[in-house]
Amino acid sequence: MATAPARPVTAAFAAQAALSFGASLLALGVGLVYLPVDGWVRGFLAVGLLWCVTSAFTLAKVVRDRHEEGTILSRVDQARLDKLLAEHDPFAG
Repeated sequence: MATAPARPVTAAFAAQAALSFGASLLALGVGLVYLPVDGWVRGFLAVGLLWCVTSAFTLAKVVRDRHEEGTILSRVDQARLDKLLAEHDPFAG
């Protein structure tokens, strides 16, 4: 059971992702500053924004870790199978 080789992340894609994240965070920050509400409401929204950002990072890490774990287990199982097949002699009596 062969797995497809992973394609590396290009520098352009990484830059686009970082710039997109920065732009969205900046836009929300500017929106919070100029929002015509009381300071308590602005503070509540800012904490909610930070919570969403940290939750997104945590979720991305969990998804990445699960994917890597599955890849490693697949490689270990494949190595075991290859070893068994290499040691097996169909003509041995």
